[in-house]
Amino acid sequence: MRILNYFKSKYMHAWFILLCDIIVSLAASLLVILGVEFFTGVHYYTPRFVQIYLVTSLAVSVVLFLVTRIYKIIIRHISMRDLLQFAFMAVFKALGILAVMAVAGLYSKWLLLVVILDMLVTGALLLSLRLILVIVYHLLLDYDSRHSHLQRVLVYGTGDKSVATIKRLQSSPHYKVVGFIERGDGPLKSHILEQLPVFHFENEHRLDKISSKEKVDAVLFSRDTDAQNEEEGLIKYCVENGVKTLIVPNVEDVEEGQPLLRPREVNVEDLLGREEIKISLDKIKSEFAGKVVMVTGAAGSIGSELVRQLATFGVKQIVLYDNAETPMHNIRLELEDNFKNLDFVPVIGSVRHPERLDYAFRKWRPQIVFHAAAYKHVPLMEENPCESVLANVYGTRNVADKCLEYDVEKMVMISTDKAVNPTNIMGCTKRLAEIYVQSLGLAVQSGKVPGKTRFVTTRFGNVLGSNGSVIPRFRQQIAHGGPVTVTHPDINRFFMTIPEACRLVMEAATMSTGNNIFVFDMGKAVKIDQLARRMITLAGFTPDKDIKIEYTGLRPGEKLYEEVLSNEENTLPSFHERIRVAKVREYDYEDALRFAKELEELAREVNIPDMVRLMKKIVPEYKSENSRFAALDKEENK
Repeated sequence: MRILNYFKSKYMHAWFILLCDIIVSLAASLLVILGVEFFTGVHYYTPRFVQIYLVTSLAVSVVLFLVTRIYKIIIRHISMRDLLQFAFMAVFKALGILAVMAVAGLYSKWLLLVVILDMLVTGALLLSLRLILVIVYHLLLDYDSRHSHLQRVLVYGTGDKSVATIKRLQSSPHYKVVGFIERGDGPLKSHILEQLPVFHFENEHRLDKISSKEKVDAVLFSRDTDAQNEEEGLIKYCVENGVKTLIVPNVEDVEEGQPLLRPREVNVEDLLGREEIKISLDKIKSEFAGKVVMVTGAAGSIGSELVRQLATFGVKQIVLYDNAETPMHNIRLELEDNFKNLDFVPVIGSVRHPERLDYAFRKWRPQIVFHAAAYKHVPLMEENPCESVLANVYGTRNVADKCLEYDVEKMVMISTDKAVNPTNIMGCTKRLAEIYVQSLGLAVQSGKVPGKTRFVTTRFGNVLGSNGSVIPRFRQQIAHGGPVTVTHPDINRFFMTIPEACRLVMEAATMSTGNNIFVFDMGKAVKIDQLARRMITLAGFTPDKDIKIEYTGLRPGEKLYEEVLSNEENTLPSFHERIRVAKVREYDYEDALRFAKELEELAREVNIPDMVRLMKKIVPEYKSENSRFAALDKEENK
């Protein structure tokens, strides 16, 4: 095994190869001299002839080896161009011997035959030496692959880069390439390439046969574009059948000490555990075409995706409103690059500043407003409750009031599943925002408050890949080799992708006549522990072996099990099978306005205990979990 590890991890020393080459070259000359005499039966050599011939052969060989440096060529990576150097070496050796023997006056009719044979035998023996070493090397590798746990890999495609990948993996201590794989009936079907079979597939049945026969652990893509083209084909099959997908990184991306291969970037769609929700965009496009649309929180995960989708709907203008400077700068650059004809206005401002909001509404007169600005991180808001009230409740009130003041046609508020029976500050503030928006809409509808704005609220669960969510966190932890941290082995959440969440938001906006709270059918809840394990597996590692999972305990205000958003008990059907109308308690607008003002005052005074008591009074279903505010629930029960 020590010899095997040496051959796998190191190259043979160049001076050892030089010594072998010199011995082989001298042996070739001696064999030719003895061979010619043996086969012809003529004894014409004199001791002086043999002595000068062998000394000349030795001297010329040493000089030529040092000049051509063929002893420095890596034997396992020898190429056709390298073979030419061996041919030249043999030819010049023969010419050198011929010249020296002629000058020494030893030229005869047999000399030319001896020199030509010397040239041929020298070249053959030098190449044979290298061939033997390569054969021994591969025999050792084959032995190692049979007695170790190397991952069996299929390389996608038969192009030059794929073939070059094979050569890079020849000495890999982790992978054994078992063949190439291509889609359809390619020109190399049933051929052998680099001593490996070329497999072709057209459907899952054929992939099953190949995978089962070759015991495939992973499929390796040598180009990112190949992986992108196979997202719905081979990669989807691999994800569903537990076969890893790997990518060969660009040379400039490989750092010292890093592995040769990297896992394919995990797509959030791989983690859903269900088909992505698809909707028709034709009606949505007609709803927004030619209108001025404003998006608050436009630089955030949901807001920015709303902007991207609205940019394709033929809107007249988009007003991007957000107080985050760098994210706003980034989305601005993205829109300038990808939507050159789009009329958009980036506005830096906070929804907590009514004067700045008034300026934006007065100057650009939006017809539709998507309100996505909010504080969303549960533990952080549990530690900073006053800011959560000011941003999520007071900020929403400001936006809703400005919509009414400037005759906005429709305001769509983005809410969360954490507003359902909230257990934390963030969830309760979002429920309070819902209460204010819905009560204002009902007051407008009944004529108690003048205006024409229709108010729509949409609730959905966790968004895969959003800023600060578990997916980017897990991805970062996996990239650093772990551990991956999960709060509790049984904690679960409902998930959807950012694009499908935004599409459903816009679909709900087109359906509503106003004052409804829409909830989305997000399928089955997903255990965060299973999500972490799936990400580790898709990244090409084994959970608890390559990447450890650590449980850190529930954070303040965090639920163990998420509430079911949409069922027949708490919702009513709508015109879309994945969108339902929430059955919630309605509040009088005057009460909602009074509550909002009192909460604002307490938040500005940083009177946290009285503020949270009032929140629990307004939203009696708000019961704190794993939080310092749970003591206030005990006060109410006394």
